[in-house]
Amino acid sequence: MEMTFLQSVSDALREEMRRDEKVFLLGEDMGVYGGCFGVTRGFLDEFGEERVMDTPISEGGFTSVAVGAAMAGYRPVVEYMFSDFVTVAMDPICNQAAKQRFMLGGQVKMPLVVRTPAGSGTGAAAQHSQSLEAWFCHVPGLKVVMPSTPYDVKGLLKAAIREDNPVLFYEHKLLYGTKGEVPEEEYTLPIGKADVKREGGDITMISYSLTLLKTLEAAKMLEKDGIDAEVIDLRTLSPIDRDTLIASAKKTGRVLVTHESVEKFGVGAEISAMLSDSDAFFYLDRPIRRFGGADMPIPYSPQLESMVVPQADTIYQAAKELLK
Repeated sequence: MEMTFLQSVSDALREEMRRDEKVFLLGEDMGVYGGCFGVTRGFLDEFGEERVMDTPISEGGFTSVAVGAAMAGYRPVVEYMFSDFVTVAMDPICNQAAKQRFMLGGQVKMPLVVRTPAGSGTGAAAQHSQSLEAWFCHVPGLKVVMPSTPYDVKGLLKAAIREDNPVLFYEHKLLYGTKGEVPEEEYTLPIGKADVKREGGDITMISYSLTLLKTLEAAKMLEKDGIDAEVIDLRTLSPIDRDTLIASAKKTGRVLVTHESVEKFGVGAEISAMLSDSDAFFYLDRPIRRFGGADMPIPYSPQLESMVVPQADTIYQAAKELLK
């Protein structure tokens, strides 16, 4: 059946809470208000305030509570209103959640999910529009997931909640209203497995989240020029699906990696290095091209905001330049 990205997130949470009483939610305005974007609307009535917890404005505080609850055998799902607010919870995420299972020799599990809306495009300015996912890919012990479709987000969120290690789960704000087919039956998707959204032989275009949809638009534009682009959705940024990326690079010989987050020191850089260090390097006809966000804060102006992150037409131009 067809449903929105937002409804898929909501359904995944509701189904997992019904399946396992150890799953509970906590964050700002999740209960009475129903979440900043309406994902948990009606959850308080169904599950009660012991499992849908409205918290103080203290991400560091309630994330620390969630870390302790996860160590005690619960499966907390934390929500931040905007992904930018993760900055005030770096210690419990990076120094506690990411490391406790290792430091305690596997005596505890850490089934913690931190889900949060990310990205630009809503005119929310520099402190509410960032894409900081690459930060957490650099931290051993954390998994980072960033889906692009209603089907993927439901299957991956359910898998993340069942995962025994901490997961940063990013949902782009502009994806909430997008629609797609989602099975009515139960399913999960494996964390760490990319998806080839479009088969092609002339160029590999790698992306994720909202930029993946823009990349598919760019692929249609390239098709009009007689160029057959393969589009890969990472879905999971850490761990990354090396096998799928290497196979595609060897197949096409040309690779473009594009994402909304700032280009320097980003996901594109890691993928470029990984492919260059693999046997795919010997199949490349051109150097790998990165195309990410500009090295600047996200502007408030809608016109400027759209200029500092990749769009379908600029991704198309980047691909054309690579194919010269």
